[in-house]
This record gives sequence, structure tokens and C-alpha cells, in this order.
Amino acid sequence: MAYQFKLAEKLIILNDRGQGVLIRMNHIKKLCTDPKRRPPYFTDKSMESATKYINRKFPNVDIRGGSQHLSNIQKQKSAILEGLHSYYESFIDVMEFRDHVYELLNTIDASQCYFNIGVNFDFTKNYLDLIVTYASVIYMLSRMDDKKAIVGMYNCAYEFSNGNSDPSFPRLGQMFIEYDHPWKKLSEEFGPHTKSVTEALLSLLMVYPRRNLSADQWRNAQLLSLLASPAAMLSPACCDTMACEYLSLEAMERWILIGFLLCHSSLNTNANSQNLWKMALRNGLYITVIRDEVLNIHKLSEDFFDSLKGYSKRIPDIKECKEYVITNCGAVRREKRNFLRNALKELIKVLEDEPALLGPKALFVFMALSFSRDEVLWLVRHAENIPKTKTPEDYADSQMAELFYYMEKLRTLLAQHRYVIQRYHLQYLSQYDALVLNDIIQGMYVCPEEESVLMSSFVSTLSAMSLKHLDAGEEFDLKPFRLDWLRLQAYTSVGKAPLALKDYPELAKVMNMAQFHTRMMDNVNELLCETADLSILCFHTRVFEKLFSQSSEDVSMQRYLTAFPVICSHFSQCLHPLCPEEVSTVKNRSLKMSVNFLEEISRQTCMVVLEICAEQCNLHEKVHCKVPQEGQSHRHKLYCRYEHSLALTELCASYSICADFTVFQHIIVPAEFLFSQLEIRLNKVIVQMANYNQSTHEIARPSDLLAGIQAYVTSLHSLSCYTNIDVTRLVKSVLLQQTQPLDSYGAQTITTLYTNWFLEGLLRQASSALIVHCPTKQCFVNQNTENEQSFHAEEYSDICGLRSLAELIGPFGLKFLNENLMWHIISQVGELKKLVSDNMDVLVQMRANYDNPEAMSDLQKKLTGSENVLKRMTIVGVILSFRSMIQDALEEVTLSVYEMASAAGLPCEIDPALVSAIANMQTDNSSIEEEFKITCLLLVFIAVSLPTLCLDPNSFYSREHGGHQNNIHCLATAVNHLAAAMFTVQRKNIQTQLHEFLKVASSILLQLGQNVERVEIKNRDSVYLLLHMIVEQSPFLSQDMLEMCFPYVLLRNSYRESFLHLQKMPLLPLGSMV
Repeated sequence: MAYQFKLAEKLIILNDRGQGVLIRMNHIKKLCTDPKRRPPYFTDKSMESATKYINRKFPNVDIRGGSQHLSNIQKQKSAILEGLHSYYESFIDVMEFRDHVYELLNTIDASQCYFNIGVNFDFTKNYLDLIVTYASVIYMLSRMDDKKAIVGMYNCAYEFSNGNSDPSFPRLGQMFIEYDHPWKKLSEEFGPHTKSVTEALLSLLMVYPRRNLSADQWRNAQLLSLLASPAAMLSPACCDTMACEYLSLEAMERWILIGFLLCHSSLNTNANSQNLWKMALRNGLYITVIRDEVLNIHKLSEDFFDSLKGYSKRIPDIKECKEYVITNCGAVRREKRNFLRNALKELIKVLEDEPALLGPKALFVFMALSFSRDEVLWLVRHAENIPKTKTPEDYADSQMAELFYYMEKLRTLLAQHRYVIQRYHLQYLSQYDALVLNDIIQGMYVCPEEESVLMSSFVSTLSAMSLKHLDAGEEFDLKPFRLDWLRLQAYTSVGKAPLALKDYPELAKVMNMAQFHTRMMDNVNELLCETADLSILCFHTRVFEKLFSQSSEDVSMQRYLTAFPVICSHFSQCLHPLCPEEVSTVKNRSLKMSVNFLEEISRQTCMVVLEICAEQCNLHEKVHCKVPQEGQSHRHKLYCRYEHSLALTELCASYSICADFTVFQHIIVPAEFLFSQLEIRLNKVIVQMANYNQSTHEIARPSDLLAGIQAYVTSLHSLSCYTNIDVTRLVKSVLLQQTQPLDSYGAQTITTLYTNWFLEGLLRQASSALIVHCPTKQCFVNQNTENEQSFHAEEYSDICGLRSLAELIGPFGLKFLNENLMWHIISQVGELKKLVSDNMDVLVQMRANYDNPEAMSDLQKKLTGSENVLKRMTIVGVILSFRSMIQDALEEVTLSVYEMASAAGLPCEIDPALVSAIANMQTDNSSIEEEFKITCLLLVFIAVSLPTLCLDPNSFYSREHGGHQNNIHCLATAVNHLAAAMFTVQRKNIQTQLHEFLKVASSILLQLGQNVERVEIKNRDSVYLLLHMIVEQSPFLSQDMLEMCFPYVLLRNSYRESFLHLQKMPLLPLGSMV
């Protein structure tokens, strides 16, 4: 007869279904209380009248009599039916769940089932779970303020659409009315079930008291210690009630407190019931209903018993228990957590050293996880609702990270040594459990056919297991075995069963032990969910984040911080198929919390790393500057370094908990967060080290910045000693970003800063002759002026400075600098073309009459902008000279073949970058021939303007520096590079056109010799030398060509005069020397 009831199957199905319905009720409650997410019909003012009318008339809502109130519902009936359908169906699910629970509980009572947690554990556990789940569903239903409006509005819309009320609405309405006072109604319903419920609860007396011990009692019993009895270390951990050892204390308290709330009569008649109830009441103020919903059990119990006759004596008991909890419970639980931290640490050390002990001592692992989980959940639900107490610190724990870490470590050990666990328990099942079970079966006097078939299948299943199957990689599935055992418990627990399980305690003991062993074969993950699931933290985000914050402030806890984000990977375990709407919320919350935790850990680690690097950089500077250190200050700095090293060791150790973990199919690598943070911070640090001040045009010397970065990099490489991070990849990534105008986050880099500084600071002053290009020293030097310069140009532009710059910003950075230089050159070329166009007619005549002094004299008077042309050409020359110095400093690049030669500093007759820039210039659709004419006339313009240079007192040539004080020697570079590039673009013969320039320039300069008394002859010799420089630097002109146009004797005399002038009037140094 018991086989027909299918009690075992119904218990499993209804428990799962009830959990889903409960989660869905909680979800709907959250939606309805959130103004942003609640159904729009309850926030729409046009629906306000309808909602009030439905709530007032519920459940007898007459759509005809209330048509004036319900008119808006009629207008939106289709939208309402669609929008509220899922809510309505969820309430029907509650009603159907209630019906099935009624039926099953009545069947169990009629069958006079026997419940004992130590004998038929699974049967009793499922029975008590069902009772608590059912009560929780009804309680959550009563907490929903909008349930009547939702159901009533849906039914009105349904009736408007179909002409009749929904068939389920009358029963739904009646259910809502009945459960306005849920606990009173529930206690009435459970009156007939009091005997069964009380029997099941009283069986906890053999489990709950010994599980509910203080930390001192645990310590005296050496709980969870494998070292307490070394002789028994290899003995299997087993007892008469295996599953009870890791049964959740929180679950038992929920059973006891809600169970006696529903079946309260035994509290007045049974001392054991009263003692068990009081014991649970003394263990905390709150019990969890679902997610973050909790019951203030003392207040609820007091209010409930106050409304009942004959229970006045229970109220003082409740108050006394509540006072005990407030006074003592926080400290007791704190001590328990302290004990568990040490106990788990010892357990992990032993198991890491001897993983084979995971076989015989697997029970210890699940006990440790279960005990720890109970303490974590107790703290979380009480920290969310801290009572008024003198010791609020008992409800905070700055060392929670350590307990989380050990829990995750135990989970990791179970996963790593799965084969060890399976191998041990397979042999245990086949070589011990099967034999003992067979002997028990053989010794039975009465064994009905159905029970006999089940027990025979147990023996055959266990006996058939072999190591060959395990070594072959076969997956075991022993769920049928465990389900059959639950069926057997149900068959043998009904009243008047031919085979009563309570008469065969040895059979129950062996089967309960065998069930645990089978779970070690194929069900470890599910068992971990039962004993170590902390997914409820997903719904207590404030407390979870506070625990993280408190732990992160304690240096000794920093090595365990990564346990917080890893815990987020288990949040998916709290989801249920009946509430798919929760998936996105839980997923987003899990990912967000995990990322936030890792970013904070990485931020702290990065901060310590960079502080150490900064200190090393300062030491590097002091070593080179030889700064003495005071004793006391030195000792303080040594202590700070020790603190930083300790903090770095602790933080980096936290990354060792796991290389990666998965949160909702997102693979998260903790070390990559550190890498990312270091990348961001290091980019900022390098830019800060440049010390660029845009207003004063101050910036760090490239050589100093390079030395600082090298000190940072050297210090960073020590990071690989602390954690597994690729420092080389980090440094390469950061330095590569610094070679671009912007880094990967859009911030300016040193490439941009140095480009701006050289253009705005150095070259702009060089164009005004405040800074002079010095070919002899291959650098720029400062002019001697009344106003002191804010920087020494030589320190930035000498070969050491430019090589440092090339190493800092690399070929890509120099390419960006070159592009900016080209832009400035092209802008000058554009202006030069405009000047040529303005003087086109005069220049054409001058080109034709350059050897006619009289004609040239008249034409020069008509020429305008000569000084402007020379000024702009000098600027171009200065820029090209600087660019040439940069090319010399660059050693290795990876550009295209022709550009590579130029960028690497290899000599090129024609500058490819300049050719490309000129070719891309806007020419207003002018033809190549027109461009060629303008270029030729530009050279003529330059040539005929050279005599005006003699008027500038700074145009004299300095042999010491190999150039002129006003940078006109850069004209040679400008003429050669510009002419070559422009004629290349126009596909004309460069040598021919430069030879023409040489003829015109020579003729004009030779005419200076005929004007002995004119002012122009003052610096005539220095200007003659400029002509020699043009030829000397040009690959297209030769000395023979020069001598044909310009007598060499004049050049020799010019060099002699410049040398004599230097001897007679010694020049002051052009730049300040350091």
C-alpha cells in the first residue's frame, strides 16, 4: 500500500517546486516594492481609482457596479492581461502548491509515518523542509501588499475580454483573505499534523544539542583536528548519523522555531519540546526565510503566543531567551569563528601535506565547511539588523576574509584530489559497505518483495563497482541508488509496515553511511552546495562589502582578500528555473561585486608597488647626487620600507588562491586586474615624472626621466618574486603606449608632452635666435641675454638627451614628433609660396638679369619681403637641423625600407618625410609646371635676399660653434632639403636647379665686394661662408661648381677674417655650461 503513495517522489518534487515558488514570491515582492520596477499600472495616476476600488471590494469586485472606476482597465485590458499574466500565474502556482502539500501531509498523517532524523534521515529531512518551505511561501504571500490589486486587476481585464471571471479567481481571492494573518491560519491547518511534526522535531534532540556547542567545548573536544589522535589518522571518519554531522545548524533552527510555531501545543505538554525550542531561541534573533528576508523570531513568537489562550507562560520564556541572545550570543559566535579559523587552517595544512587523507577524512572537510557556513550566515543576517547592545563590535568581523579563504581552499582541495576521494570510497563501497549490507539483509527474518528487490539492488550496485571503471575514466551515476534508499525509508516508515526501519537501526546506519560514500563518487558538488553555499551574500551586498572593507584595512587579512571575488563565482547556485527573471539581476550583481573587489585589491597592491618603486627611484637619485641621510630619518624610512614590503607580500599572496575562476560563464583572471591597474598607474606616474608645465614650458630632462623609469622598471621586476605576473609584458605595454600620442585610456603621453615642449619651448626660441643651433657640439645652446632662460637647451638637445628621448618615445614617438615638425615646415613653405606669388614679376626679371648689377639693383628696390623669406627659411632650417639630430640619436626602428633609413639616422640624399609632406600640400589645383616655376623663383628669392643678412649684427660666423649666432647657417640645410624635396615631387633635375641657385647667389654676393663703403659689408665674410655651407652640405653640388661661380680665395679670406675677428674680440659663451 505504501508503494502507491509515492511519498518519497512527492517529497522531492514538492520541495523543489516549493523552493521555486518561494523564490518567485520573493522576486515579485521585490518588484512591487521597487518604484522603478513595479508594474506601471500601479504608478499610473489614471489607474489609482481602479486600484483603490479593487482593494476595497476584493474579492467581490463587480465590474458592472464599478464601471466608472474600472473604465481605464477596460481601455487597457489587453495590455493588463499581458503585463500581469506572469504575476497571476505565480499566485496560481502558490495555490496549487498549497493543494499538493495539503494532500501529501494528510497522506503522511493517515499512513502514521515514523520520523527520526537519525534513522530515516532523508525522509525526515525532506518532511521538515517541506513544512518550513510551505510556511515560508504563505508568509511571503502575506507580505505582498499589491497581491489583491494585481489579481483583482487581472481578473477585471479578463472579465472585460471574455465576459466571465477567470476560473481560478474565486479560490485565489479566498486564499488571500484566509492568509491575512498567516501564522494563525497555518497553526490551525497544522493542528492535525502536530503528532508527526513533533515526533520529527524531537528526533533532533540527539543532533541539535551536540551541534550547538560553544567554542570552548569544541576546543576541549579537539573538533576537526586530525592531529588530536595520530594513531587514528588513517581510520575512516564515520558515525551512526553521517549526514547529521554536516547538517546545517541554521536549517535545524528553522525547523524547530517554525515547526513549534505551527504545532505549538506540545510546548505546554512536553518538556523536551520546550527545552529544544528554548535552545533554538537562545541561538539568535533572526532566521532566514529566503534570500535577504528574515524573521524576527522572538517578536513573532511573542506576538503570536500573546494572541493565543493558555500560552502566557511562554512569553517570559521568549523574553528571557531574547535577553540572553542580546547579552551573550554575539561574543559566543565571535569565539566560534575564531576557533574555526584556526581549526580550518590546521586541517588544510595537514591535507595539503597528505592529500590521501581526503579519503578517510572527507567527512571532516564537509563538517568544517558546514560549521563555517553556519557562522558566516549568522553574522550576515544579524549584521544587517544589529540589535541594541553594548558590544556592537561582536556583529562585525575584520578577519572574515581568512575564514572565506579557508572555505575556498577546502573546496579547491576537493576538486584537485577528486580521484583520490573517488578511489578510496569506491573501494570502501565495494569491499566493505556491500558486504556488511549483504550480511544484514541475510539476517532479516521478514523482508517483503518490494523491499527485498530494493535491498538486493543496493548490494549488486555496490558490489559491481570496480577500480577498472574509475581508471578508465567512466563517470559514476549513483543517484538511483540514493533515490531507492529514500523510497525504502518511505516504505519502511509507514505505520504497520511489514518491515519497520526503526526495528533495524543497523540497516539505517549502514545505508546512511553508504549514501555518504556514494555522494563522494558522483555528488561532491551538490554536497558542497549544501554545506558551503554562500550565495545568500549576493542579497546582502552591504554587509558583504563592509566585511571586505574591514578585512582590507587589516594588513594580516590582505593575503586572503581574493576569497571575496571567488565567492561571487558561486552565486549562480541560488538561481531556480521557476524564476528566470532573477538570472540577469544576480549575474550583473555577481560580476559587479567580483570586479569591484578585484579592482580594490589591485588598487591597493598597485599603490604599494608604486610606493616602493618611488622610494627606489628617490634612492637612485640620492646615490647619484650623494645626498647624506640623517640617522633618525633613515631609520624611519627603513621601517616604512619594511611596512611596504610586508603589505606587498600579503597582497600578492591573495592572488595565489586561484589562477582564474568563472562567474556566469565569464572567466576572471585576478592577476589581469593587477596588470591593468599597474598599467594605468604606471602610465600616469611616467607622465607625472616628466613634470611638464605648459605655462612655464618646463619639463624634465629626457635623460633624467629615462633614469627614473629604469629605476621603476628595476623595482617592478622584483614584483615577479611576489606574484605570478609578467612584468616584462607590463613594462613593454606601458612604454609602447608612451610612444603614442595618447595612451589606451585617452590620456596624454610623454610623446605628446615632449613634442609640445620641443616645438613650443625649444624650437620657438631657436626661431627667435634666443637659442642657437651649434653644429660643432651637435646641440642647441642658449644665447647670452639679459633675461635668464628657464632651461639649459644643451641639456635637452645634446646627443645624450636626444638618445634618451629616442629610447623613451621610440620610433613611433619620433615619427609623431617628425609629423609635427613637418607640419610646421609645410606651414612655412606655404607662406614662402605666397611671398613668391606676391613678387612673381620681379623675381622673373631678376632670374633673367642676375648677372646685370644695375638691373638687379633697381629690381631689388621693387622686391618686398626679403627679410621675411630669410626668416622663414631659417626657421625651416632650424627645424630640419633638429630633426637631423633626432635621426642621429635613433638606433633601431621598424618602418618601411626608405623611411627606415631616414628614421634610423642613415644618410639620405632626399628626405622622404619632407617629400611626402610637400606632395600632400594643398596646391589649389595648380599644375606641376606652375609649382616648378614657384620653386625656382623661391630659390631666386632666397639668393637675391642673402645680402640683407649682412645688416644683422648677429650674422657673424663663430668658428668655435661652427655656425652663426642668429642661426642663419641653418639656411644651408633648409635650401638643400627643401629644393631636393620640391624638385623630387615635381620630377625635375635637382642638380640643375641648385646650380642655377648657386649662380644667382654667387653673383649677388660678389656684388657686395664692389660696395666697400656700404653697411652691407659688415658681416660680408660670414655670409660668404653661408654659400660654402650650402655647397658643402649638398649631395648635388660640388666645390668645382662653387669655384666656377665664386672665387675660392674669397672663401679662404672669409675664414681667415672670421678667425682673426674671434682672436681680437673673444666671444662670450653662447650657452650656459653646467
